[in-house]
Amino acid sequence: MMIRRRIINNINESLAYFPVVSIIGPRQVGKTTLAKQIITEIQTPSIYLDLERTSDIFKLDNAELFLSQHKDKLVVIDEVQLKKDLYPLLRSLVDEANKPGQFLLLGSASPELIRHSSESLAGRIAYHQLYPIDMLESPDTISQNDLWLRGGFPKALLAKSEDRAQQWLANFISTYLNRDLLQLGLNASPNVIRNLWSMMGHLNGQLLNATAIGKSLGLSTPTVKKYIDFLEEAFLLKSLHPFSWNMQKRLVKSPKIYLTDTGILHQLLGISDFTDLAGNPIIGSSWESFVINQILALKKNKIDIYFYRTHHGAEVDLVFTKGLNVVATAEIKYSNSPHLTKGNFFAFDDLNAPVNYVITPSSDDYLIKNNVRVCSLRTFIFKYFPLL
Repeated sequence: MMIRRRIINNINESLAYFPVVSIIGPRQVGKTTLAKQIITEIQTPSIYLDLERTSDIFKLDNAELFLSQHKDKLVVIDEVQLKKDLYPLLRSLVDEANKPGQFLLLGSASPELIRHSSESLAGRIAYHQLYPIDMLESPDTISQNDLWLRGGFPKALLAKSEDRAQQWLANFISTYLNRDLLQLGLNASPNVIRNLWSMMGHLNGQLLNATAIGKSLGLSTPTVKKYIDFLEEAFLLKSLHPFSWNMQKRLVKSPKIYLTDTGILHQLLGISDFTDLAGNPIIGSSWESFVINQILALKKNKIDIYFYRTHHGAEVDLVFTKGLNVVATAEIKYSNSPHLTKGNFFAFDDLNAPVNYVITPSSDDYLIKNNVRVCSLRTFIFKYFPLL
C-alpha cells in the first residue's frame, strides 16, 4: 500500500525555490519512497543515488566530474550522511548553476549531527522532517489503537500480522544499535545504548535525571547526556522543555523525555499486542507519548510546545505558544471520564490560556468549565488543533 505523505507538497514548493532540499528523519520512516514519489511528479529529469550501494558510492569517487555531468537534473542523494565531504562541493555547484531544485538530500540524522550541511549550505538549503505516519495519513482500515500499538513506521504499521510487525520492529532496533548509530558517529557499545534506550522506554514521559540514569548504567552524567543528545539528533528520542517565559514561579527546569514512536517503545518494553499494553503500568505514559508524537508531526511551524510544572504542584502536559503568547494548554488523560487535579487547575490559572483541552482516547466533546474542554484525540487533531 502506497501512502501519500502530507509533506510532499511542501517539499515540491521548496524545490521550486531552494537549490538544495533535505528530507530528514529516522531510518525506514519512508524518505526513499517519498523521494521516488516526488521524482515521478516533477517535470525535471532526475537521477537517484543511494550511498549504501557500492556502485553509487563508486560513481562519486570523482564527485565533481560526475555531478557536473548532471547539471540539468534533480540529483537525489539517499543516506547523504555517509559522505559528509560532499557538502562543500554541493555549495560550489549550486552557486555556479544558481537555480532552484538542483539537489534533494535524504538523511537519517539532524542538521546538528551533520554540521557540514548547515555550515556549507547555509541560505541554500531547506529542511523538511519526515515523521512516522500520523493520524491524518493513516489509512481508514487502520484504527487509532493499531497506530498507537504498532507506531508509524510504514513496514510495521502496514504489516499483515502482529507477528510480522513485531519482527520488523525488533530488526529495526537491532540494526540501529549494531550499525546505524555507529555509522552516524556514536562511539559507544551497542549493549550500553540498548540498555539506555530501554531505560528511556521505562522512563518515557518522565523528567530527565541523567545522574540517576548514569548510576544505574555505570556511566558518568556528562556521558549519559551526550548519548541522549545523540539519540535525539538521530530522531529516536524527543526532549520536551518546560515553559518558563515571564513566569514568577519556582519552575521545574529539567526536560521530559519521550520516545518518538510508540511501536519502538512497546517493542523495547516487550509489549506485543493491545492486551499486553492494556495491562501494563506504562499505558498512561505510552498514551501521552502517542498524543505528543501526533501533535509534533502535525503542528505548524509557528506553534511551539512545552510542558509546565512548578515546585508547588501546578502542572499541565502541554503548553502551546505563538511567540511569547500562550494560546492553549492540554492535559493528556488515558480515560474517557478524565479527572483533573488541583495542580491542573493551578496551571490553567497560572498560564491564563484562552482554552485548556483535556485529550482522551475517544470521549465526547464537551466543556467542564468555560475554558476547559474535554475531547478525543481525533476531535482535537481534526477540529481544534488546526485553529491554534
